[in-house]
Amino acid sequence: MADSTTGPAVRREDTRSRIQEIALELFTEKGYDATSLREISERLGVTKAALYYHFKSKEEIVESMTADHIARIEALIEWAGDQDSTPEMRREFVRRYMENLGISQHFKVMRFLQQNQPAIKNMAKPALWREAMEKMVQTLTGPGAGAEERLRVGLALFGLHVSWMLLPEDRFSDQERNEAALATAYDLLETKS
Repeated sequence: MADSTTGPAVRREDTRSRIQEIALELFTEKGYDATSLREISERLGVTKAALYYHFKSKEEIVESMTADHIARIEALIEWAGDQDSTPEMRREFVRRYMENLGISQHFKVMRFLQQNQPAIKNMAKPALWREAMEKMVQTLTGPGAGAEERLRVGLALFGLHVSWMLLPEDRFSDQERNEAALATAYDLLETKS
């Protein structure tokens, strides 16, 4: 019997992730508008037809990154719903969210979005990001939380997002950045009014 982790579906997902990674590199290096699907396929070492199998346009590639990140958030929220609401669960939620940011190449995506704002202004779906953040805050605070608790939890999560900007890679390693971001997030989660 074949190993299900090496089947066609896994290879398709690996190829899809690799396309996203290479596209993100090129979009950041050259700019979104200056990068063609042909260049992405050449860097990948595949035909343009093989690329089209996964994505029909550059816009689809960018939108897939957001969709994949939102799907991981939904899975994390579902996980939290099956847990007791404890300080340990909140810390684990934040740790898993930081891990998800790494998987989704969040810091590279943020750099790309920052550098290509005019080209992607009609693509980005800020409402999806706001809704996801709202769901995460609600998951960690519960429905009756006051303004200060909601803000602290929101800042804990948002701090993970901006750590790449506040702790630049030319001065801090990924490990230093992640450890500092998590320690700060944990402190915010544990602070009481």
